[in-house]
Amino acid sequence: MSDLSNILPNGSHPDEAAIKRYLDGNATEEERFAIENQMSDEAFLNDAVEGLQEFKDKDLMQEYVAQLNNDLQKQTDKKKARKLKRALQDQDWTIIAIVVVLLLCSLGYAIIQLLLK
Repeated sequence: MSDLSNILPNGSHPDEAAIKRYLDGNATEEERFAIENQMSDEAFLNDAVEGLQEFKDKDLMQEYVAQLNNDLQKQTDKKKARKLKRALQDQDWTIIAIVVVLLLCSLGYAIIQLLLK
């Protein structure tokens, strides 16, 4: 998902710029027809356009988008940090287990050598 401006499942949906042009009234007849046709077919797109129409102040909308992106970034960073920390903790127990097994093997070898003498 390299194109972060298009979050819809496949490429047949309008992108963010086309939806903005539609809302501003600057879309071509073909774009308006395509967007309205897709809005009638898909509830998600219809809800998105209706929600965007509620915003009168475009700067406020951009502020909300930036805030949502920051919150999402914080949540994903926390999850990544937690996952990394958990992986390191698991690795510590693995190293301890390997050292204990090696020590037991060495101790067993030393005892066998002492008993054979």
